[in-house]
Amino acid sequence: MDPVRPVPIAHLRGLVAKGDYGKGSKSERQAVFIDTSDGRYILRRKTGPAFDDAEIERYIGHTVECDGFLVGTTVLAERIQVIS
Repeated sequence: MDPVRPVPIAHLRGLVAKGDYGKGSKSERQAVFIDTSDGRYILRRKTGPAFDDAEIERYIGHTVECDGFLVGTTVLAERIQVIS
């Protein structure tokens, strides 16, 4: 599978958390992740900013279900729904 080719996803479920990304690199920063049964992915809105997205941060601490695209280790969400 091509790691940069978007893969459609539906009903991806996981807990949203904020944590370190790229520790020790030039890209080091705080990022919002979705922890799923398959792994941890950076969570972004497809139409949102890449960094400091207040809309995405409101999901921290919640279990969500989302649809969109998986691009490498990033989920570009088109729909996010709080489950709990």
